[in-house]
Amino acid sequence: MLYDLNIAWSPQSNPAELERTLRFSASLGYDVVALNHTIGGQIPANNVTNPLPKFDSPANSSSSTPRPKFPTVLRRATVVLTEPAQHHRLPQLASAYDILAVRPQTDDAFSAACQSLNDISIISLDLTVRQPFTFRPKPCMFAVSRGVRFEVCYSQVLQGPAPAHILGPKGARDGGSNYVAGADARTRAAFIGNVSSLIRATRGRGIIISSEARSVLGLRGPADVTNLLHVWGLPADRVKEGLSVLARGVVVNEGLKRSGFRGVIDIINVADPIQTDVEIGEGDSEKPEIATRNTQGNNGEKHKNQESSKKRKNGDGVERPGTRGNGEGQPMSKRQEKRLKAAMRQKNAEAGIANM
Repeated sequence: MLYDLNIAWSPQSNPAELERTLRFSASLGYDVVALNHTIGGQIPANNVTNPLPKFDSPANSSSSTPRPKFPTVLRRATVVLTEPAQHHRLPQLASAYDILAVRPQTDDAFSAACQSLNDISIISLDLTVRQPFTFRPKPCMFAVSRGVRFEVCYSQVLQGPAPAHILGPKGARDGGSNYVAGADARTRAAFIGNVSSLIRATRGRGIIISSEARSVLGLRGPADVTNLLHVWGLPADRVKEGLSVLARGVVVNEGLKRSGFRGVIDIINVADPIQTDVEIGEGDSEKPEIATRNTQGNNGEKHKNQESSKKRKNGDGVERPGTRGNGEGQPMSKRQEKRLKAAMRQKNAEAGIANM
């Protein structure tokens, strides 16, 4: 299965264009996609609501009329972290969305996302601008070891950074200047340099590939994405993992956090109790007979096994001096053995005297 965990959404998005983008992603082979709501301002303290629209998955569609093919649509939130005061509100935000990601804007926010934030699963970066921090191997590998994934969005180099109405009033800026309208040569150079630095710091591990497409023009097929990332320094097998295995791990882990007990145990289904003879109703006339026959058959087999074990111990029913002569193969008592030995001695003595 192929995953695209970042399709940009904003309250100003056109529903018809959004449906067209989802249909086109399904035609490219993506099975699971995530609509991304980027929150650039302050996180509300109470009453966190999810404004993303809901789409019925193909498995849940029960209508007989043919509908356009949609992938499985998840709902995701990406928080632009600029202040440490936003960290304690992330759990309330995580409960309202399927996936929670952060986009750090400072060195402290990046270090906290790599080392201490437990409610996030993705670190999404705007790689078209110069970052105020460097990708050091130690914090990056620590984030990968604890299950946090770095996200590379290839549509940033095709369409340019997201506009202001998507990132919000405190979104990412190009070094403090205004938003870049399109992907020019400087944007492409910054993107390729940042991707190379991230691959070098993580050794190509823990990187998921998404599109962050705002329209159909920002989507690419899996083969094109593999070629693009391979040119930029990521091996082809790592690209395939980022589109399938690692992205699936993010979805599964986020689902366990919300449906399991403390993110460890997930109760899928409770097994039905085994029906015993007591639970069988009186109206079922055939079932008690079957149960009785089975019980008698088991008792008969048990009796046969006991007899065969006794025969093996006593030599398969052959009479011996230490056994009775009634064919039952039961052992003699000590008193009977003594009488038998005395009779044998007396018989031998009489036979000796007769020979003399």
